[in-house]
Amino acid sequence: MTEALIVIDVQESFRVRESWADISDPDIATPVGTLVDHARARGDLVVWVLHSEPGTGGAFDPVNGHVRLIDGLVPAAGEPTLTKTAHNAFTTTDLQRMLTVRGVRGLRVCGIRTEQCCETTARVASDLGYDVTFVTDATATSPITHWRTGAVLSTPEIIERTEYALAGRFATVATVAEVTGLR
Repeated sequence: MTEALIVIDVQESFRVRESWADISDPDIATPVGTLVDHARARGDLVVWVLHSEPGTGGAFDPVNGHVRLIDGLVPAAGEPTLTKTAHNAFTTTDLQRMLTVRGVRGLRVCGIRTEQCCETTARVASDLGYDVTFVTDATATSPITHWRTGAVLSTPEIIERTEYALAGRFATVATVAEVTGLR
């Protein structure tokens, strides 16, 4: 096993927030599920990552019950589920050790928020020497309002910016169809 699929924050916490109404792909579980099925068929490791903010009282506080995978996504036996408290999947988990022990050198990244946890994980993974594929259409995000001007960056603009920032520097940018060979 030399490749892994990292599924980041595809969790109910996002679906209970008001911003879910503006999410780029409310059916994000479908493309993620396609990647999961593909990874399993290849014998690749699937790693599930959840974001947690203990003690905040918000949607990511585990006491509220939303820090769990979106309905329809279920880890198979032996697939690890990690809980992180940082934006990337490495800093507050043992992901790097887990991948090293298994000899994993290639990562495919998908999940929720395209420009935040997914992009940050891809950048850190690249810095750590992994061969990263960022599967853009298996990520989702919401519009972002500029803190100073109030201008809004749309989800297509965020996704495009992320692709520009990652491609050729930190990752290969691909689609679900390109990764799986399904058209």
